Amino acid sequence: MDRTQRDAIERLLLREREKIQRSIGRFQQNSAQSRDAADADLSSYSFHMADQGTDAMEREKSFLFASKEGRYLYRLEEALRRLYTDPEGFGICHGCKQEIPFQRLEALPHARYCLDCKRREEEDKAA
Repeated sequence: MDRTQRDAIERLLLREREKIQRSIGRFQQNSAQSRDAADADLSSYSFHMADQGTDAMEREKSFLFASKEGRYLYRLEEALRRLYTDPEGFGICHGCKQEIPFQRLEALPHARYCLDCKRREEEDKAA
């Protein structure tokens, strides 16, 4: 991978990181607003059991989305660390030690494995 390709991947990683950080920030803001709204109510309990279920489901769904985005942010940060600490080694498959095609890195800039190694890994997990 040449310098211009690494720069392009760095820009993709930074752009994705910024997007995810904004998304997590919105989750934190919405969570704080929900708590403030609940504190402003006369009672923190919903009036109907169905409302309680809906509220609980929405909180759980929001938490799951934020958790997923947090894991994605971790993978992006890890890819940036690899890129900055070992720029020449970035884009090398952790499985077969061959170069990961640039097209794969464009689509998935935090990829650690080439397609063949990733398929094998997923097949091994499924078995």
